[in-house]
Amino acid sequence: MPHPTDALLNTNANLIKRSLASVWHPCTQMKHHEVFPLVPIASAGGVWLSDVEGKRYLDAVSSWWVNLFGHANPRINAALKDQLDRLPHTMLAGFTHEPAVQLAERLSKLTGLGHTFFASDGASAVEIALKMSFHYWRNVGELGKTKFVSLEGSYHGETLGALSVTDVAVFRDAYAPLLNNNLRVPFPAGTKEIGGDVAEYPCCAECADIAADQLEALLKSHSSEIAAFIVEPLVQGAAGMRMYHPAYLRRAREVCAQYNVHLIADEIMTGFGRTGTMFAWEQVSTLPEMRPDFMCLSKGITGGYLPLSCVLTTTNVYRAFYDDSSARGFLHSHSYTGSALACRAALATLDIFIDDGIIDDNRAKAERFKSIADILSRHQRVTNFRHLGMIWAFDIKDTPDNFARRMYAAALGHGLLIRPIGNTIYFMPPYIISDEEFATLVHQTITALEEVLS
Repeated sequence: MPHPTDALLNTNANLIKRSLASVWHPCTQMKHHEVFPLVPIASAGGVWLSDVEGKRYLDAVSSWWVNLFGHANPRINAALKDQLDRLPHTMLAGFTHEPAVQLAERLSKLTGLGHTFFASDGASAVEIALKMSFHYWRNVGELGKTKFVSLEGSYHGETLGALSVTDVAVFRDAYAPLLNNNLRVPFPAGTKEIGGDVAEYPCCAECADIAADQLEALLKSHSSEIAAFIVEPLVQGAAGMRMYHPAYLRRAREVCAQYNVHLIADEIMTGFGRTGTMFAWEQVSTLPEMRPDFMCLSKGITGGYLPLSCVLTTTNVYRAFYDDSSARGFLHSHSYTGSALACRAALATLDIFIDDGIIDDNRAKAERFKSIADILSRHQRVTNFRHLGMIWAFDIKDTPDNFARRMYAAALGHGLLIRPIGNTIYFMPPYIISDEEFATLVHQTITALEEVLS
């Protein structure tokens, strides 16, 4: 029987009040919530979130890009329930278990990178890749290689190491005195950004070559100082879903090899089908010699259920740490490394990809969605409409002050969860979204946009 106070607690207003009194929310100026209420979520199913009082919101951003196959997915639920009765957790230092081994084996087959180091979240994976690259060069006697290179506009996480290779001012500037003085190279700007027409990729092959020449010039002159080049393949997420041509990455792989610099592919957002292939790097090359030296994975890896990330790397890197000396080993850990429950959720997620033919299904779905989204591309205030895989993005011209926050609020009022970045609106819905639900997303976005612009 419910407790008598449950009815008082089980309202939107009460949950909001309690949260504001006790929870410090991420990426949030808490003072804004004096006038801009939190959204209290009580349940979820499919592409929909429901608040305490039953209002539904279509989750157009996969709850920060993690939920691939819908909330409360029955197959992932069943896998977790089974694992819970077998082995919820054990430390991975000196121990092992079947879910971690199976997941490492399957990721190795998918990527061609033979060694998996588990972590908890995307920023942690980036930290590990940076440390591993630096420590590799130290172990092989290249002590001068202490710097990293990233693209202008890059985002790789918000811990200190990850911030040192991030170039988004709102995250980085406050902590600049704490960060290493790393290097930046120009983003391979697309034709739209320099006044031309937009193709399927906003960046043409010629633009990619120009930017790759600049990367090569930097590596040529500073290779003795540079440990690695880290890059978000094909799409820069937090910079506003900026897309570029895979030709840039082909050249980057070649010049990194030429000048003895590691290449780190940050597939935290782009991995697990989001760009139209299982991993974005597959659109660069599938040749073994073109693989990155490190690949960082997280977000969709568990289907949006549990925190998990990993860094995959080559046998060459692994061997540099294999030694009698503990100091030459890679001494990095956290208590839940290789969580059995998280690994089991990831295995269930990979099973769905295979059993349901998700990559091919997504391609067919994205093709159908083109005609539905066309109305957005023709809106008079929309510019630079772009699409790659299961990502749609477009910019709004002549936006009012605080556009992103106002658009977010207006969309919530029309039953949508979207999170604009500056003047960019993007959709990254769960892959299970139906044609009808995608049409609802498009039309309600237009309604909210007109409300904000008027």
